[in-house]
Amino acid sequence: MKGIIGIGNAITDIMTILPDDNLLTTIQFPKGSMQLVDEETIKKIENLTQKFPKTLKSGGSVANTMYGIASFNFPTAYIGKIGYDEIGQFYKSDMEQQGVKCYFSMSELNSGKAIAMITPDSERTFATYLGAAAELKPEEIDHSWLDSYAIMHIEGYLIFNRDLVLKVAEMAKAKGMLISYDLASFNIVADNLDFIKAFMKKYVDIVFANEEEAKAFTGKSPEESLNELAEYCSYAIVKIGKEGSLIKYNGQTYKIPAIKANAIDTTGAGDWYASGFLYGLCNQLPIETSGKIAALLAGNVIEHIGAKIPQEKLNQVIELAKKM
Repeated sequence: MKGIIGIGNAITDIMTILPDDNLLTTIQFPKGSMQLVDEETIKKIENLTQKFPKTLKSGGSVANTMYGIASFNFPTAYIGKIGYDEIGQFYKSDMEQQGVKCYFSMSELNSGKAIAMITPDSERTFATYLGAAAELKPEEIDHSWLDSYAIMHIEGYLIFNRDLVLKVAEMAKAKGMLISYDLASFNIVADNLDFIKAFMKKYVDIVFANEEEAKAFTGKSPEESLNELAEYCSYAIVKIGKEGSLIKYNGQTYKIPAIKANAIDTTGAGDWYASGFLYGLCNQLPIETSGKIAALLAGNVIEHIGAKIPQEKLNQVIELAKKM
């Protein structure tokens, strides 16, 4: 069976537990913000957070989605760029351990990383250094990497690298693949709206948006946004948090309820939702079933800190999903 391949920014998440807000005051980061920083700044923050407890996980939106799909023991691959450093090696082995086939270009720059500083109130403040991740070039993508896959899942954050996004979309279409696209963030949608609309019209078959992204795209309510997004592609999905999600396909709208969950950290909810839906779609499950698997995965990742479900819990969730 043909699987799913994704492309995105390969970024290691470094979840760091802070005892108070003092460090954020020192580095002048507004609590809850996500800031792109240069190498000098990330090194400074690494030094300042050295003594605090931390955990490392491979991250990046599409990488999280591929990690989730691979958990079903389903053929999955990921294209990205890393450096020749320990963080890059960690990233590759973390993904491969889960069963994701990695196609990585190498860079002289350090690998991308996001230091998530978690304060006692559970708020997360991110310092993100893209490094090698942002250096991926169109000419580094090999056609043959796409041969075994039915769906290409593209990260919305890659829109800053338009040549790359267009090249990958062209290659995928030439091979008869479906293209799935995650809108990534409302400000990215707002800042690149004309390009995104043209890109979706020409290439995209499946689009994932949350409420804010859908509103940035259409200026409308979730229901109206769904109808407008469905004019651009075959499968339109709008996620509305606790209210669940809306899926439109072939003129029919499906309302999928969210599962009851004790939300601790919503990082990764959208990424894992996409894992469930794309897995279902690739296995030709009914739309409603794919949506329910998506909701199950999303509802479970938010019960833990970080964008991954702990392995033991994940095994139980996957077993449950396979029975749907």
